[in-house]
Amino acid sequence: MRYVPSSCLKPGMMLGKDLFGYNNELMLSKGQILSNIEINRIKMLKYQGVYIKDSLSDDIDTEYGISSELKNNAVKTVKDVFNQVKADSSEIKSRAVAEAMHVTKGIVSEITSNKNAAINMIDLKIFDDYTYFHSVNVSVISIILGVAMGLCKTNLYKLGLGALLHDIGKVFVPKDVLEKPGKLSPEEFELVKVHSQKGSEYLRDRWEIPVESNVSVLTHHEKFDGTGYPNNLRAEKIPLFGKIIAVADVYDALTSDRPYRKALSPSEAMEYIMGGSGTLFDPKIVNTFAEKITPYPVGNYVLLSNGLIGIVVENNSKCGLRPKVKIITGNNETMYYDLYNDINCFNITIKGLSDTV
Repeated sequence: MRYVPSSCLKPGMMLGKDLFGYNNELMLSKGQILSNIEINRIKMLKYQGVYIKDSLSDDIDTEYGISSELKNNAVKTVKDVFNQVKADSSEIKSRAVAEAMHVTKGIVSEITSNKNAAINMIDLKIFDDYTYFHSVNVSVISIILGVAMGLCKTNLYKLGLGALLHDIGKVFVPKDVLEKPGKLSPEEFELVKVHSQKGSEYLRDRWEIPVESNVSVLTHHEKFDGTGYPNNLRAEKIPLFGKIIAVADVYDALTSDRPYRKALSPSEAMEYIMGGSGTLFDPKIVNTFAEKITPYPVGNYVLLSNGLIGIVVENNSKCGLRPKVKIITGNNETMYYDLYNDINCFNITIKGLSDTV
């Protein structure tokens, strides 16, 4: 499969992964041949892009970290949880707790069954459901980082639950502020900043969840240099789970379309994370992040320094910046560049992602 931005989709392309609508209903099945009608539906939901399958990419497998079925169930669960928090009845509350805990256990189980799990694809998100997709992605990334750091399964569950609920306090922030297309005023930013504390207080007063999960909700916006919020904690004063979620949160936010900016590429977002090592983020966590999150996901087109365009077919575990690339030539012949192992490719670099050929 290969990733194609929505703006580059053409009639006749075959969908490589199922696409779901606002209510987790199956909208388009993998194998569907796209017409202008389907392409317009994809654009209406503001998907950044989709994976398609064709002769150029039928030998390329992509992976997200958890199965598509679990991911979509998790997104639906988070959406239900947010709605149940807004309703705030005791009956609904107990159901929300159970659902969040159940889906977190499922995510931990799938990731720990594959110790080599990494984020190796661009996630398919519905723009208007950003908060729910984001919550699941942050949980998945946090657990992957936790596995790489040697956390036990119990702590992975506590970490994953805190990550899944890290933005629950946004229920208490005005929607027009959260979705403002321009820069926030100082007063509006103060309203947004309270979400971590309000979320933590709500969970403390209304839910029975592990203390460590609650504290991670409170501290996921603290910064390593002490300039974060709500308590200006610094370095080792910030709990480990909060520091892990901080990295996962920023990475997924940067790689998502938002009302006020377009998504960055995975490599650009990684550069930002790595540039913030020691100031915004804990260097140890940044180092782990750089090993587990691939800057050039499988199935994406890349532009090489020699002017050729290729599709990433495999990432190197020793150096994510030097993947194996399938080159598409003008006469439809294919060849492969192994940028890490092939001595003839040592002087070739990746200049960035390319839309398509």
